[in-house]
Amino acid sequence: MPRREPSEEEVERRKIVGINAETITDVSSTDYPGVYPGEDHSWDLDKIRRTLQIEFHHNEPLLASFSLIGADASIANAFRRIMIADVPTLAIETVYIDNNTSVIQDEVLAHRLGLIPFRGGREGLDKFMKWYKKPDNGGGGDDDANTGYFDYNTVALRLSVECTHNEAAAPGETDPTKLYHHAHVYAKDIVFEPIGRQDQYFSGEDAIAPVHPDILIAKLRPGQEIHCTMHMHKGVGSDHAKFSPVATASYRLMPTIDILRPIIGADAEKFAKCFPPGVIGLEKVTRKEAARQGSGYEGHEGELKAVVRDPMRDTVSRECLRHDEFKDKVKLGRRRDHFIYQVESTGQWDSDAIFLEAVAHLKEKARRLEKQLLEMGC
Repeated sequence: MPRREPSEEEVERRKIVGINAETITDVSSTDYPGVYPGEDHSWDLDKIRRTLQIEFHHNEPLLASFSLIGADASIANAFRRIMIADVPTLAIETVYIDNNTSVIQDEVLAHRLGLIPFRGGREGLDKFMKWYKKPDNGGGGDDDANTGYFDYNTVALRLSVECTHNEAAAPGETDPTKLYHHAHVYAKDIVFEPIGRQDQYFSGEDAIAPVHPDILIAKLRPGQEIHCTMHMHKGVGSDHAKFSPVATASYRLMPTIDILRPIIGADAEKFAKCFPPGVIGLEKVTRKEAARQGSGYEGHEGELKAVVRDPMRDTVSRECLRHDEFKDKVKLGRRRDHFIYQVESTGQWDSDAIFLEAVAHLKEKARRLEKQLLEMGC
């Protein structure tokens, strides 16, 4: 059978998932060998290089939004899962409670402390801190050889707070924060205690500290106190959610909105209200459009018409398909190879750096798989 290449229009059509009033069509991918007779869809690195794109829409240290275009869903989902489960961070793993007379039980207090996100110098977190390996004998004693604690795998923290009366409080004061000292225990009360070479990497602005200082840990009243020591270790989200570098890491497919027939006047205004603000715009029909035969705008010069402004804002609610006046005038869909990511960092990594680290992790996984296949003689 002679080899043929599909037209650009056909390629674009295959990329769209159809969104109908009650159903979704064309959900299966067809860009692999054997689906279309005479077409070669074998894996091609050069083609991937030509089509793969990354476009950032929003980039701040704690929140990034970007598009991954031209990739398969399996690759897009691999990046998402790696960001959640494989990018390492430091978190409180062990809490040694010397005294806790608050109303919070010891195990609940330890759990709350473990979930506090911390930040520190990037070089120290990436290059200096190593994995902590729990000794086979379970540790014990004060000797490093027994406990396995070193400056390169353990960060020590201390929390020491006692609630006392504020003698300077105004008569009749009812606010506990003014009546007492340390009525509330916050994350900022946790003190970093550097050991060994940690001063070289974690000092000044690079010191280990809570990302959000005002996270409430506990409430105390006079006579209550909390004294404990904490050890932080490096871990990954697949072991525990507290090690995940992201609060959320998600993606959605790029919406498509095609207006097939003109929507004019009051219908245009109603059509715009069927979508989130900014998706559909209203423009006046120009004299040129009104004069062109077959445009559908004949005799409507100066009236408002509906145009697609920013489909990325659409949530694909399908509201417009529920109105009879818009039937056969609009076609909704989603691009199967355009993934819009939103990554919200917990603060230890910059949001864009998390994605770059996920790319490096996937690359390393591919190298290890290649090595194993070569050793198997495949």
